[in-house]
Amino acid sequence: ESYAVLISDLHVGSKYFLEAEFIRFLNWLSSTNDEIVRKIRFVCIGGDLIDGIGIFPNQDKELLEMDTAKQMKHAIDLLARIPKHIKVFLIPGNHDPGRRALPQPSLPRKDSELLYSLDNFTMLGNPSLIELNGVKVLMYHGQSLDDIIATTPGLTYSKPSEAMKILLKARHLSPIYGQRTPIAPEQEDMMVINEVPDILHSGHVHIIDVQNYRGTLIVNSGAWQAQTKFQQTVGIVPTPGIAILINLATLQPFQMDFNQLNHI
Repeated sequence: ESYAVLISDLHVGSKYFLEAEFIRFLNWLSSTNDEIVRKIRFVCIGGDLIDGIGIFPNQDKELLEMDTAKQMKHAIDLLARIPKHIKVFLIPGNHDPGRRALPQPSLPRKDSELLYSLDNFTMLGNPSLIELNGVKVLMYHGQSLDDIIATTPGLTYSKPSEAMKILLKARHLSPIYGQRTPIAPEQEDMMVINEVPDILHSGHVHIIDVQNYRGTLIVNSGAWQAQTKFQQTVGIVPTPGIAILINLATLQPFQMDFNQLNHI
């Protein structure tokens, strides 16, 4: 039996980054007397390691660190604490350095050289399909969920798995062109879902939601950032500080909540 942990959207550098909760999560990963922790083999991080600079209007008022390199260094210092026997797969999000248009290449080495040098880290593009103990996991940060939710009647940010279901039905991770999601003109459309994944893992909307759809486990892994002023204005109530664990033998999902002190 082995487990994978799915997280995303740390937003390091933001005043709203829940550092204490994230450190609680890292300490838990390093604990040796927890039976579940002993079975954790993989951590999948779905993008937005940092809050970035100039991503949305007046963002500077919400930042603790005004420099991308400093934000990245802070994030890397934290992630480097993940135990070496756990393999980490990391894709970028729309707040991270590098190209904003989809598909996104892996994080630029310029700001994240140390992550590339860590043996247990695999730096991937957004989206990426990986296989963990025979389980196919499609990792996609989820920018296009904004367009899906805005244009599909009945969908809301509070149930992102319903929007993710539409991506599976469309067999495409960004099926709406010309709205908010920038798409690069590539020779081949890398956003097509060629293989049906066992798990579709996204973040971006900061709300935990897990659902099964025709044999695929849909996971939106929430965030590690408290509600921002922007989210207040659009009515998004995030569910931060929670990690999703998947038993890779059964595809059974569990939630681990690090907002409480019981995980120190």
